Formats: sequence, C-alpha cells, structure tokens
Amino acid sequence: MTKGRVEAFSDGVLAIIITIMVLELKIPHEGDLGALKPIWPIFLSYVLSFIYIGIYWNNHHHLFQAVKSVKGTVLWANLHLLFWLSLIPFATGWMGENLFGTPQVMLYGVVLFGAAIAYAILVRVLLHHHADDSSLANAIGRDVKGNVSLALYAGGVGLAYISPIISCVLYTLVAIMWLVPDRRIEKEIEPD
Repeated sequence: MTKGRVEAFSDGVLAIIITIMVLELKIPHEGDLGALKPIWPIFLSYVLSFIYIGIYWNNHHHLFQAVKSVKGTVLWANLHLLFWLSLIPFATGWMGENLFGTPQVMLYGVVLFGAAIAYAILVRVLLHHHADDSSLANAIGRDVKGNVSLALYAGGVGLAYISPIISCVLYTLVAIMWLVPDRRIEKEIEPD
C-alpha cells in the first residue's frame, strides 16, 4: 500500500482541526481594543494549539518522507494519532473559556500526552514495518526529544493541581523545543 493516501488524509484532518479551532474564536461586537481583553485567554490557548498542530503536521510530513510503504497497523496507528489531535480543539476551547483553570489545564495536558504517546506508537509501528537498517530506523535513533516531551507532559498534568501556570509553561517548553525543526530524517534521506 502506498503512503500517499495516509499523508493526504492526515493533512485533511489536520486542516479541519485548525479550521474548527479558529471558528471557536468569537468576534467582539465592540469596535475598540478593550473589547479584545476578555478573549485573550481564548486567543492564547488557540495560538498554543495552532503551534502544536503545526508541529505535528511538520513532523508527520518528515516522518513519512522516510517511509517506503504502509500496512493496516500503520493506518490504525495513524488514526490513533488523529483521534488525540482531534481532541485539541475541545481541550483548547475549554481551557481558554475557563481562564486556564486546573481541570482544563490538566485535560489539555492529557490530550497532549495522548497525542505524544500516539505519535510514539506510530513511529514504533513504522519501525517494525521497515528494516532495522532502514533510513527511518537510522533517523529515529533514541528519540531523546520525544522522550523528554512525554516526561514534560506527564509533569504538566501532575502539576496542574499545584499550579496550572507551571503546567502551561511546561507545555509551552515542549512546543518551543519542537519549533526547532527535527532534521534527523532530512539528514538521513538527503543524498550526499
């Protein structure tokens, strides 16, 4: 089976997720800048989530650059990832509407943690489908960034009861860490 359909379907789902999130931004009826003040938490949560969706789209694209073919288990692993990513608009809206409250920040972290686990599963399924000496296997290596991300998400979820702000800082740190493009796959598949 070719990988193109998986990539096209995933691109479409991620585009819909971003569209749903932006539609949740309500336009104030007043014309002055003060009318934006009540919606800043919603906008802030939208920006963070938009960045996360962009990060997943970028990394998914790079991951599939090294993939030669897919099979049924890859399709299910990919759907598992898209499931968690599809929850981001809900968690984003609830967190923004409730001023980054404890349960909302915790749920947001659970969704991010779930998406990260699902991405790790997708990578493992793809590695299992490809040879041990494949470009994909060589590029993934130990996946330190992925493991650090999981630890920070788990920490953020656990710390939400103590300080939702600290949790949000941890979630933001993960996003910043991934904004620096992961060039492992590009380096592996680029011709010398």
